[in-house]
Amino acid sequence: MDLHGCVEPFLKAGIQGHGARIQVGQRLLVALSFSKVQSRFPYALMIPQNRTEAVLAQLLAERGVQVERQLELTDFAASESGVCAELTRADGSKETMQCSYLLGCDGAHSVVRHRLGLAYSGETLESNWVLADVKLDGPAAADQVAVVWNPDGILALFPIVGDRFRIIGDVSGAEAADPSLEQVQSLVQQRLGSGFRAHDPIWLSHFRINERKVDRYSVGRVFLAGDAAHIHSPAGGQGMNTGMQDAFNLAWKLALVIQNKAGMQLLETYSPERSRIGDQVLRNASVLTRVALLRQPLLRRLRNLLFSNLGRSRRLQGRFVQQLCETDLHYRGSALSPVLARSGPGLQPGDRTPDLPCQAPSGETRLYELLRRGCFVLLSVGAPLPSLELSLARDWVVPASAEPRPGYAAGRTYLIRPDAYLCSCTSSADQDDLLALWDQWR
Repeated sequence: MDLHGCVEPFLKAGIQGHGARIQVGQRLLVALSFSKVQSRFPYALMIPQNRTEAVLAQLLAERGVQVERQLELTDFAASESGVCAELTRADGSKETMQCSYLLGCDGAHSVVRHRLGLAYSGETLESNWVLADVKLDGPAAADQVAVVWNPDGILALFPIVGDRFRIIGDVSGAEAADPSLEQVQSLVQQRLGSGFRAHDPIWLSHFRINERKVDRYSVGRVFLAGDAAHIHSPAGGQGMNTGMQDAFNLAWKLALVIQNKAGMQLLETYSPERSRIGDQVLRNASVLTRVALLRQPLLRRLRNLLFSNLGRSRRLQGRFVQQLCETDLHYRGSALSPVLARSGPGLQPGDRTPDLPCQAPSGETRLYELLRRGCFVLLSVGAPLPSLELSLARDWVVPASAEPRPGYAAGRTYLIRPDAYLCSCTSSADQDDLLALWDQWR
């Protein structure tokens, strides 16, 4: 959101989560701090999905885009030149729409995915889960996620605002039905202790965990994103974030193609890049879930011992935090991340690039402010502004310079994508090799 210059409304709508705790009953195993994450925002923003959607809808309205509700995509036909979509309104009336591309963000039961005939491979886990948004009295930290392992199951607490928390717990063997407040209170007392009281419920529900994913995210001019392409355990809280990252990966590519700054072959990089990320997020969430649900006493003791060691290792904690915050995700090996020369330590082609102060032709700025233009940034580190002598380069790239920072080495030039991932890097003397990379995508 910072890349789009619209992060402030989200910050106002949520609260800062500064860490996470994993405990067995009342005994702490691991305390994770988000303060060291490589970001201008070294915390997790705790914000319910409905508030996220409300902020997004308002930001779109300010940009002249209205979200239409009660309007369903019921069919479509795609060709080499575009897509014809059939839309049905709540009153049963139909209309057709011609568009250049179609992006199916229509959830786990996606009509777009079904019409494409793509398999949604995976499994449904046996366990049942309850979800409750309630007010909670007791010694729960208002800025910490708490994950409690108990022989009877797991309980997770997510602070929302004030004394409101989201509670998630597995109730394997119980009937799959929405819980009552009394059942939620019983679950809290059983797994947290008698010092907690749940009251004033806002939302009580139940769910089962599906772990499923398509093999490809696009067919011609039709694309999939979010739950339409992948669905997994809520462990790690990465579902909606991953879907939004899908859309962002595709959006800048679509923009450059529509502006005739790139050819349609650029869109072919969307599926392999995001499918690999989907595999990784699915795998991580699955491991976290299965570890938390261990029932065998010996395996539970080994798990607890392992996480106790994690709590004593800053290096392992750092890696775990980067995984939870998804700042470790990368596109290494992508066709858009060629290795032109040995990079040495620091950022590698395909890595996420942290924000940093820099100098542009317009003056002092930040890297992410430059990326808001939807262009690439050619960043020279420890050297003057790079000169763009190739006439074709000027419409898709902005030059900048910066002082060395962790990850950014002096004497190197970095070509950074509009989504803040590193396309490639080389010595400053060979910067023309970076500019020439774009020729294959034009």
